[in-house]
Amino acid sequence: MGNEGSGYWYGPDGQLDYSAAVLKALRDYRAAETEIRRNTRDSMGMGETDILALRYLLRVQASGKQVVPKDLSQFLNITSASTTSLIDRLVASGHVRREAHPTDRRSVVVVPTVESDKEVRETLGAMHRRMMAVAEGLTAEEARIVVDFLQGMTESLHAKEGAELKVH
Repeated sequence: MGNEGSGYWYGPDGQLDYSAAVLKALRDYRAAETEIRRNTRDSMGMGETDILALRYLLRVQASGKQVVPKDLSQFLNITSASTTSLIDRLVASGHVRREAHPTDRRSVVVVPTVESDKEVRETLGAMHRRMMAVAEGLTAEEARIVVDFLQGMTESLHAKEGAELKVH
């Protein structure tokens, strides 16, 4: 068969195996996303947990709420000691600052700096705009199909062995 190098799978009858092609496309996306995340971490000089924490802090700040260290611990599922080290690193790198809690004298809030917000927007903004353009190019029906598919894939990852999955 002349299709072996195309990156798609063909059945014995020479027809494209759409299921295999979909899974390959999903793997290709995941590989590209992993590479971009690694490049972003490298360009910002931060580890994965630091980036996750910073994005969480920016998202919460944008919603008008405040974050105490315990919130970070719970979101990242790390110990309070690890959270303290994380915050220390982010303070030292100029990405966040500790401020007195407005209503609890014994506590502090963790606030992302304006510079870190700008850095994240510059680093990730163009990529997010390109991704949004692709998503906005879908019809309502196509979007429903993609969402159903991705939700089904997520459920399949969390399913226990032998569990029945509902097909969307």
